[in-house]
Amino acid sequence: MAVVIPLSAVAYQSLRVPLSGRACRLDVQQRGTGLYAALWVDDSPVLAGVLCQDRTWLVRQSATTLPGDLAFADTQGTQDPDYTGLGSRFVLVYAENTNG
Repeated sequence: MAVVIPLSAVAYQSLRVPLSGRACRLDVQQRGTGLYAALWVDDSPVLAGVLCQDRTWLVRQSATTLPGDLAFADTQGTQDPDYTGLGSRFVLVYAENTNG
């Protein structure tokens, strides 16, 4: 099952969202070198400062307590995401059972 995470076209945002029944916090920040993400699951850090790229899993490890992974997708091509297209051109998707 895939879930689209609602994002806005702003340079920095932090949101809390339930994923696979877990309390998750996601931070997305635009920097000069790209869009970066940080993720906490049940208040434990899972990743920090990960560069977001088109159709590339963010977590990529089965040692986390989250039974899935997150990835950005460009709905109009294959560009890496930037904040100006978040929520429209660039969507963030959570898919269960991708990292195992």
